[in-house]
Amino acid sequence: MNKKAKNPAKKLAIGLAFSCISVMLNSGIANQIALAESTNVQKCDIFAYVTDTDPQGLNVRSGGSTKYRILGKIPSNETVQVVAAVKNWVQITNASDGFQGTGWVFVPNLGLSTQGYGTNGVEVYANSNEQSRKVGRIPANTPVKLLGCQGDWAQVEFEGVKGWLKREDQCGAALTSCS
Repeated sequence: MNKKAKNPAKKLAIGLAFSCISVMLNSGIANQIALAESTNVQKCDIFAYVTDTDPQGLNVRSGGSTKYRILGKIPSNETVQVVAAVKNWVQITNASDGFQGTGWVFVPNLGLSTQGYGTNGVEVYANSNEQSRKVGRIPANTPVKLLGCQGDWAQVEFEGVKGWLKREDQCGAALTSCS
């Protein structure tokens, strides 16, 4: 018995829809749309260094998720400029070595140090402005965990204290001082 397709236009439309969805998923367009719609991208302008201990280097991806393809790698201790942040991912550029270009990295693999040389440390603020409450003090020349950024402020954690460091209290170089 020879079955004829019922409503071939409907089957063609469904096939085209699935093809479009497949292209979107495989090209990352769907992830970019979801990222843009579901998150608040923060513009940043800070420097940090790679703390990832993987001997192959830190993966730089085409978007803010492990679903995105790897564009390149940056060795440990290299400095990067952070230009945007979304949740646990930051967009970087200007790596001092390794990957050249712009891409996204997982923020727990970056760090920075405090400045404040010759002082009793630097202030950590509750929010990204000096008018906010001070939540602690971090000793000078101390490595801290980077959590995120907003403008030229870095959100950091040190010994359980989370807060914001202003630009003049940040050092984004791992192997040299910023004084």
